[in-house]
Amino acid sequence: MGWPRDDTKLARVQALMAEEDLDALVVRAPDNVLYLTNYWCMKGYDVAVVPREGEPALCVIEPQAEEAAGVAWTSDIRPFASYHPDDPRPPGARSAELALDVLRQRGLTGRIGLELSQGTQGVDRMVGEPTVFTQGYFEMFPNAVDASRLLAGARMIKTGQEIERMRLANELAALALEHVQERLAAGMTESEVGAMWEGHVHAQGVGFQGKIEMARGFALVWSGTNIRTFTATGNGPIQQHEPTLFEIWVCADGYWCDLTKNLCPGTLTPDYDALLDTLLTIYDAAVDYAVDGAELAGLDRLIRDRIREAGYPGQPSHPVCHAVGARAHEPPYAHQAGEGTIREGMVLAIEPGIYWPGGGGLRLEDNFLITAAGSEKLCRVPDDFRRSR
Repeated sequence: MGWPRDDTKLARVQALMAEEDLDALVVRAPDNVLYLTNYWCMKGYDVAVVPREGEPALCVIEPQAEEAAGVAWTSDIRPFASYHPDDPRPPGARSAELALDVLRQRGLTGRIGLELSQGTQGVDRMVGEPTVFTQGYFEMFPNAVDASRLLAGARMIKTGQEIERMRLANELAALALEHVQERLAAGMTESEVGAMWEGHVHAQGVGFQGKIEMARGFALVWSGTNIRTFTATGNGPIQQHEPTLFEIWVCADGYWCDLTKNLCPGTLTPDYDALLDTLLTIYDAAVDYAVDGAELAGLDRLIRDRIREAGYPGQPSHPVCHAVGARAHEPPYAHQAGEGTIREGMVLAIEPGIYWPGGGGLRLEDNFLITAAGSEKLCRVPDDFRRSR
């Protein structure tokens, strides 16, 4: 399903290219291909060539050429064989050769930006087996420089279209949580509940509002003393009067939300009731701090200082703030020893957590759009889950 060409985004990227004196970007990570062309690839072999001036070119595997032509923000679609009877090399070698052809045909002989140091990437639509290019791919491009920082910087500030797409992902997460809440009962297994949430995202998300072609949900679910910083979903029972924590992500046509929500069958125990009050106070202070111009280091420091003052020094062991967009985790990241400034147009996941020795605890997380007036919470599910009973 197509989206109008996002000229704001493309103009921003091409202006940054001019500042860096780049003739073109050649990108192969699925999230960057999506970001620059609106095509979310099926298997991750596709490559986009974005010149400093003019129309991008999209090198795409033959079975997906028709689909790419229907959604991409370019008419220059160049198919290549995903299987070639005379060429045993992986498809990425043929897409790289096509990209080199584009550069030669357009006379783009100067500096070329590649993703030389991009540490992570969003998945393709098959999601289970990300495709990673080898060193030989990068060595094929002369005059290559690292454009990872340029791409990360451009992606930090979301356009109106990107925000709309992330709202859809957040809405799907909320609908699935409401579906689970109506059915959640003590004694169900964590894996059963996680599958229920993920299945609802997929069932409702494909074709959602006529705007989403593919949506997938990913959940980690823990209940009671099984709540820990990060572990796999188990088959332990859902606990009465204790929280069941949902660490959840929705990917809707390549745009993500990243949330942590909690549900509880029955009334919270007094110790959890007090812990939730403590964490909500810290959470609210963090959200109030997150305004245009605030230092990212200060946000990390605020959350960790408040958690220490509450009697939990050294917690949490995970980061407490990162951006969300065409990946579930992308720059900027808040770190008390780091740098960076919160800016209007960012979408930040803020996620303080407190965990008890031996198991149990809470984490709260939502995605916040930084606006001129402050921050806007993108998921309508309340973080004080006592209100949702």
